[in-house]
Amino acid sequence: MDERCLTLQRQGRIGFYVPVQGQEAAQVGLATAIHAEDWIFPAYRELAIALVRGIPMKLLLDQFIGNSGDTLKGRQMPNHYGYREFNFVTASSPVGTQITQAVGAAMAAKWRKDPIVTVTLFGDGTTSSNDFHAGLNFAGVFQTPTIFFCQNNQWAISLPRERQTRSATLAQKADAYGFPGVVVDGTDVRAVYRAVREARDRALSGGGPTLIEAQVYRLGPHSTSDDPRRYRTEAELAAWRDKDPLARVKHDLMTAGRLDEAGDEKVWAEAREKLGAALKEAEATSPVDPLSLFDDVYATRPAGLEAQRAELAGFLANGVMRP
Repeated sequence: MDERCLTLQRQGRIGFYVPVQGQEAAQVGLATAIHAEDWIFPAYRELAIALVRGIPMKLLLDQFIGNSGDTLKGRQMPNHYGYREFNFVTASSPVGTQITQAVGAAMAAKWRKDPIVTVTLFGDGTTSSNDFHAGLNFAGVFQTPTIFFCQNNQWAISLPRERQTRSATLAQKADAYGFPGVVVDGTDVRAVYRAVREARDRALSGGGPTLIEAQVYRLGPHSTSDDPRRYRTEAELAAWRDKDPLARVKHDLMTAGRLDEAGDEKVWAEAREKLGAALKEAEATSPVDPLSLFDDVYATRPAGLEAQRAELAGFLANGVMRP
């Protein structure tokens, strides 16, 4: 799906996309280690987490396209999705804003004695934001059941990790706020799973938050608006491609006798077929009703807004404007 969405944007079939290639193991390990009732406060590169959580491909594609199946009614930019029924908060572009939200939700859960954790995801660049430090400080003071999951993919768009901070690791920033920081190989799905399970168990037992730094590499562009060839070398990219988490999982499964080449191809073929069907359905779904522009703001629309809605409805009915 990640590969296909990148292609769809290049073809003009969706407007924007943020690829996840290189970070799959970190996201799958995390998503598998937490529970369905736990709340996720994502950044904007969490497709693998969304899929593991069970969000249907069709629902995600509806949001990328912005059709009438989009629960956000086309009001968010593509790839910024959220679903209440999956405890998956809507993403937003400003970096770090989700961190303080996750801490606040965790404080509320603690006061209500809800046995859940909140998980917030961000990149290495976000560790320089105000919300990162404010969020970690509050979490440390109030001992909230929060997992801070930093996907250190080595680049904050075009700014390299070594120019981001003088700290030896990003995880050690947790020391200043009085709780554990853990560095994990983000290309190893099992290592990530173990680190997240330990953090979750500690949080639920009253041990407070954990900052996990998953060391990964963004193999693709930051987004479809980015050209990484302008700021990083082919040699660097080739070195990290040797650590591709998908290739690593395949090797482990084949070495253990749990997968062969025919089985691997079957997995890919089934995924392509499932995605193709979801995409066909999403592209056949009608556009968002323009009149929905007036919904969801007031319980009862005021007279002035009702008049504007009627005026737009007239334009649409007379073909002056097309949906």
